[in-house]
Amino acid sequence: MTPAARAEAEALFAALRDTGALPVEADILQPAETLLDLYGEDIRARAYVTQDPLRGEMVLRPDFTVPVVQAHMANGADPARYTYMGPVFRKQDHLGPRASEYLQVGYEVFDRNAPEADAEVFALFARLLAPLNLRALTGDIGILLAAIEGLSTTPRRKAALRRHVWRPHRFRALLDRFAGRAPLPEARLRLLDHLRSDSAEALMQAAGPQIGLRSAAEIISRTQALLEDAATAPIAAPEAALLYDLLGLAAPADAALAHLRGIQPLMPAIAPAVDRFEARLAALRAHGIDTATLPFEASHGRTTLEYYDGFVFSFHQGEPLTGGALAADDLPAVASGGRYDALTAILGAGRSIPAVGGIIRPALVAQMKGLPA
Repeated sequence: MTPAARAEAEALFAALRDTGALPVEADILQPAETLLDLYGEDIRARAYVTQDPLRGEMVLRPDFTVPVVQAHMANGADPARYTYMGPVFRKQDHLGPRASEYLQVGYEVFDRNAPEADAEVFALFARLLAPLNLRALTGDIGILLAAIEGLSTTPRRKAALRRHVWRPHRFRALLDRFAGRAPLPEARLRLLDHLRSDSAEALMQAAGPQIGLRSAAEIISRTQALLEDAATAPIAAPEAALLYDLLGLAAPADAALAHLRGIQPLMPAIAPAVDRFEARLAALRAHGIDTATLPFEASHGRTTLEYYDGFVFSFHQGEPLTGGALAADDLPAVASGGRYDALTAILGAGRSIPAVGGIIRPALVAQMKGLPA
């Protein structure tokens, strides 16, 4: 961490404290069992995990949000605003612009006026980063999750789509299969043929000694689920078409709202999420954000932390690629954040509160200012 990055972090931290946010800290070593289940597949694969002789499996802090939520749900009153500064740690599998240890400065808001809180966080970050002339991008995971929940298909298929919504390629493959647009893999077809002609118990006996962690009951349950899924009718073509349309929606926020209102009668499950989107845009305009030009992508945020379940945003350097997408794999976001209401319910021991927050990478800010980051 260079002196320039540290200086930028201190300046951003001071600016966030000036809003009235309470400064907080979080231990660098965090319990692995609780945290890694909440972060999702990507962070689990990139976490530095170690073994403590007294506390068991521990992880170097991958971010601040989960520990801050834990602390707030245990002791905090709402509404509340927190800010923090410190290093986070994430393994990288190749050399590139993404550091394995870097400073984060962040801001977290626990407030039941969700649209106003969303607008507050976004507008604050936009103001702090305005001199850098970054490109903002917004989205709303909640709209996509609502669309999945409204599908006329089995709970098991909806659960699979929800589980993989943060893995776009896997999600698209599942949707293609569930919609009847892609055939089952040959290996799955052969397995289904065997299961239809013989019982799972007989096939297990023929396979020899049982190896692995799954019990016989779990294997039998899985085979039954495979047979039930194979007998399930495809998602109706009009429903699937609307979901494909939603996945590809990329437009200025006001135009995106008009499009969503247009498809809402055909997809009524998204109505509450679209109402929240409209209220957020009104709150953003009250904070001086031009929603007629603010970029929105319904799929934005699907490769980030899996605890986001609503509004998501990021600020990027560089120009967009063809079609509006950003080279996010090559250029880390200078700032990013989103809404994580469900996370407070998981960590709240029976209570929850709407929450939203975001982080800034001071080293990238220093770099963009031409300083040795």
